[in-house]
Amino acid sequence: MSDPDVSGPDKVLIFDTTLRDGEQSPGATLNTQEKLEIARQLARLGVDIIEAGFPAASPGDLEAVQLIAKTVGQEPRTDKHGRPAEPPVICGLARANKKDIDAAWEAVRFAKHPRIHTFLATSSLHMEHKLRMTPDAVVEAVHEMVGYAKALCDDIEFSPEDAGRSDPRFLYRVLAAAIAAGATTVNIPDTVGYTTPDEFGRLIRDIRQNTPGAEDVIISVHCHNDLGLATANTLAGIQNGARQVEVTVNGIGERAGNTSLEEIVMALYVRRQVYELETNIVTQEIHRSSDMVSRYTGMVIQPNKAIVGANAFAHEAGIHQDGMLKHKRTYEIMDASTIGLSKSNLVLGKHSGRHAFRVRLQEMGYHLSDEELNKVFQRFKALADKKKIISDVDLEALVGDEMYQPRETWELVNVQVQTGTQVVPTAVVTLRNLKTGAEITDAGFGTGPVDAVYQGINRIVGAPNRLVEYLVQAITEGMDANGDVTIRIAVPDSRGYKHTAQGRPRRRLFSGRGVDTDIVVASAKAYMQALNKLLAANTNEDSAAVAPASEGAVTV
Repeated sequence: MSDPDVSGPDKVLIFDTTLRDGEQSPGATLNTQEKLEIARQLARLGVDIIEAGFPAASPGDLEAVQLIAKTVGQEPRTDKHGRPAEPPVICGLARANKKDIDAAWEAVRFAKHPRIHTFLATSSLHMEHKLRMTPDAVVEAVHEMVGYAKALCDDIEFSPEDAGRSDPRFLYRVLAAAIAAGATTVNIPDTVGYTTPDEFGRLIRDIRQNTPGAEDVIISVHCHNDLGLATANTLAGIQNGARQVEVTVNGIGERAGNTSLEEIVMALYVRRQVYELETNIVTQEIHRSSDMVSRYTGMVIQPNKAIVGANAFAHEAGIHQDGMLKHKRTYEIMDASTIGLSKSNLVLGKHSGRHAFRVRLQEMGYHLSDEELNKVFQRFKALADKKKIISDVDLEALVGDEMYQPRETWELVNVQVQTGTQVVPTAVVTLRNLKTGAEITDAGFGTGPVDAVYQGINRIVGAPNRLVEYLVQAITEGMDANGDVTIRIAVPDSRGYKHTAQGRPRRRLFSGRGVDTDIVVASAKAYMQALNKLLAANTNEDSAAVAPASEGAVTV
């Protein structure tokens, strides 16, 4: 069997941790099916290594990583040139202890190319206050646990957590111990986003020069964005010899997030003459991947986000528009088509047929089954009766609203609202229980139409929660624009410990997103999606023991 396309002097491997570090974003919890769909899209994107999760966190996380290993980790794919390619490496994260490492191996061992990624903190702050270990004990533990992992799996990655604030000379010792024990990749994390590009680049250079055995392994970087420097620090690491980068789609992750996959890939692509490096990424799949992750996690992409934001290829200023009309390169350094935003002269409306509809979706990078296509086509026809022309943005919203739904317990059947300046907002809501088939109608009263709808839904579903975020966006222009509503609801965390270290009650967040020309209906759809996620999570916990919340998230 041939190995995956490994890193060389002119190649940078893309290690995607959207499903592990990215999922640790507050409210971004993904279920098993959502993880699998994202993993399949990451494989199409050309990601080299997929860190599919932290298997020791819970039986559910182990199950999800194992499923990805058995499917995506074995499925052949095509590379950016259309040639047959190996499946991606499937990686599981583990703390430096045997229980975690065993769980990681149990999850990833079914992949054609499995990897165990283990870590231990190395900064004085972490060793003294978190680990309560001496430096010598840390070095010994790293050597022992990397060796233990190596006995199970040939491909081992080691990370010294909080490397950005660690003593470089101690890092050389720890990394040398990991390499001697069998690590094939050593990853240098700026765990809290503390370093600057000059510092971080110098750290990578010094590790290459001063760590025994560094010339025999791949040096990786994993940067957080607390100071907005994650991409800059990662590029500095690349310039100083790193040949693997750990990134997430849309830059999601703990606190301010991680290095953004699309920013690194397009920086190397657009500035080839500077970096003289390439990746295996199929750039035309970037927009599709970004949209999928945004919709599944409920994390809206800021309009001015580099590469994938709504304004990334938009021009309003007269000077810019004039320049663009004369020559695109005056104000655009890359083509929208490069990331999968191809333009089309095919106008879709209520007279358009199924074939034209399918072709347009394929051009946009959507791979729908016949059943999925039929569902989306019905919604397209309904929307076309309300709008004269359906834009690509409308199509994205339609596909997303249909495809990115959680496993439903309740379905919205009908909603009617009465409101006005002299009327108490009242909503009549009808929901269908998909388990029993029963339809239930109830009414709600609120401070406004959306609140009234939510109160009516609550009376039927009976899942107490608190609305903590409500965002409305018009995704197209005009009076007939589609409205896109994103919400988050919070519930007390019943798993394990009920309070944070600071004494605050723990909570879990669930996101929902809905699209409709009627903003109240869109709000109802978003709320139903969030509630279905909440109900699905409760069902999963009833059928499997879940680790305490303090164990369910780790930062590297």
